[in-house]
Amino acid sequence: MAESEVSVWAASGAMALTGRPDGPPLVAPAGLVSAVASAAALVAAKTAHFGKAVYLDGPALLGERAALAGMTRQGAVSVGGAARFERAADGWVVLNLPRHDDIAALPALLEAEVRPQDWRSVSALIASRSAAELVDRGRLLGLAVARPDERRPSAVPGRELARGSARSARGQPLIVDLTSLWAGPLAGSILAAAGARVIKVEGRNRLDGARLGPAPFFDLMNSGKEMLAVDFVDGDDIRLLRRIIAAADLVIEASRPRAVEQIGIYPTMVVADSSTSWLSITGHGRTDEPNRVGFGDDAAVAGGLWIDGPLGPAFVADAVADPLTGLVAAALGAELLAADRAAVVETPLSQVASWASRAGASASVQTGADGGWQVVAPEGQVSVAAPRARVPTEAAAPFDAHGSALRNEFA
Repeated sequence: MAESEVSVWAASGAMALTGRPDGPPLVAPAGLVSAVASAAALVAAKTAHFGKAVYLDGPALLGERAALAGMTRQGAVSVGGAARFERAADGWVVLNLPRHDDIAALPALLEAEVRPQDWRSVSALIASRSAAELVDRGRLLGLAVARPDERRPSAVPGRELARGSARSARGQPLIVDLTSLWAGPLAGSILAAAGARVIKVEGRNRLDGARLGPAPFFDLMNSGKEMLAVDFVDGDDIRLLRRIIAAADLVIEASRPRAVEQIGIYPTMVVADSSTSWLSITGHGRTDEPNRVGFGDDAAVAGGLWIDGPLGPAFVADAVADPLTGLVAAALGAELLAADRAAVVETPLSQVASWASRAGASASVQTGADGGWQVVAPEGQVSVAAPRARVPTEAAAPFDAHGSALRNEFA
C-alpha cells in the first residue's frame, strides 16, 4: 500500500515546521505533498532526457534550510523570522521584511512615524489600514506584502510567455544562473547534478544573500557551478554577460523585469535572436505584477498555502514557495533544454503555491512515549520527523572563482 499523504507529511520534516511553537505540529496541509512528490518525479523524468536522472525526496526539500540553520515553527511568524501575519482593518495581511531597507521603509508604508523596536505600535498602525491598501503601498515601495489567497487556484505551475528561434540539444547544456537565495539556485543545482554546465552570475556589489549562511545551505544550492562576478554598471562586463547568454542554452533569472531591462537585456529578444531559452522566477509574475516583490513566505500565503486555524494563522513549513518553485523550475528548465525551440517561460512563486494548494488532511496528533509528536495515519502511528537536509557533495566555489577563465573563454 502506498504511503498516505499524512504519513509522508509527518516524515518529511515539513510538518514539524508547521504550527504554533506552543502547540502540536499541524497535519494540514498534508495534501500538498502530492504536488511536491509529482514535481520531484517530473524532475527525474525530464533530467534523464539530457543527462543523468536526478532523484529527490521532494517533501524533504521543504525543510532543508531549517534543518541546516536550526530553525523551527513559530506560528504566525515565519520559520525564518522575517515574515509575520498581522491583522489589518479588514482581514489578515503578511509583511515580509528580510532586509534592513524593508524595515526602514515602514514609515512610508504606514504613513506615520514608526518605531520598529515597539512592534505593538506597528501592529496598531497596520490594524488601521485595509489589507488591499497595504498591498498596494507595498508594491509601490518594493516591499513584500500580501493578502491570503490572492491568487486564484492554478491548474499548472508555469506558463510560456513567448516562443523564439529553433534550437537543437547539445551534449552538455550551458546554463546561466542569475538567481540568488533559494528557488532559482535550487533549480540550477538540480540541472548541474544532471550534467549541465552552470555558470552562476553575481553582482560585484550585490552578492547572493545566501552566502551569509548557513554555509552548508549555500553549498547545497551552488556546488558544481562556475562562479562569475560582474559589475552591472560596467559596459565591458555587460557585454561579456550578453555574450555568455547568447551562447547559453538556458538562462534562469529571478529578478523583477526592470532589473535586466535596465542593462539592455530583454528575454523575448534573447529567445528571438538566439537559441537561448529563458526561465523566469518572480514573486507574482512578469506580466501580471511585474514590479511586485515576493519571497517564499508571503508568496506562499498569497497562493493559498497557509493555515487558518482557530488559534490564528500560521505559515506552512519554511518559505515553502521557494523549494516548491525550485523543483518546478528544474523540471521546466529540463523540458526547455529538450525542446526544439527557444522560449520564455515563467513560474511565479505565488502561482506555484496556488497550484500546490490542496485541502488539508484530517488526523489526530498526540504526544508519543518518547515525548515527541505522533500522528495517527491510515498506516498507524507515525512519528513527526525533524527537518533534515542532504549533505553537500562538495563546497561551492568561492566568489568569482572562475571569473578570469570565463572572461578569456568568452572574450
